[in-house]
Amino acid sequence: MPRLALDDRDIAILSVLTREGRIAKTELARRVNLSATPCWQRLRRLEQAGLIRGYRADVALAALGPHVVVFVTVELESHRAESFQAFERGVARYDEVVGCWALGGGYDYLIQVVTRDVVSYQALIDAMLAARIGLKRYFTYVVTKEVKTSPPPLDLIAGTPEKTDAARP
Repeated sequence: MPRLALDDRDIAILSVLTREGRIAKTELARRVNLSATPCWQRLRRLEQAGLIRGYRADVALAALGPHVVVFVTVELESHRAESFQAFERGVARYDEVVGCWALGGGYDYLIQVVTRDVVSYQALIDAMLAARIGLKRYFTYVVTKEVKTSPPPLDLIAGTPEKTDAARP
């Protein structure tokens, strides 16, 4: 994907949206110090360029009912390209898997699971093993408390090197 040239206003729009995706467009324009039409044009350009993949609500899962969040490190049986592809296709079929990242280093993948309880988590793992998607070994890490969750620091990622270095204490 070609990198879109972003200026400070584009970064400001993205930063506001990562914190408040449901913000009214007129309020977004006010926050980034633009009139409505130029702000909407920038927003549309960011969406069309694929920088904004969607808008989501941050749901308080505990208010819905009991649940468990589990991180799982995964090692595959084989390290051929077909094995990675098979695992990725397989893991995509499970709604409880809300995140999956390929890793460099000791483990092949890190997956994040959100489900009702530990029993349903184990049923998911059993189903993944039975589906023969290449899972050799897995290690389970149950989340006991959410300490921090926040949007990424867009100004540090998209900023110029001298700007990001100056922002650090």
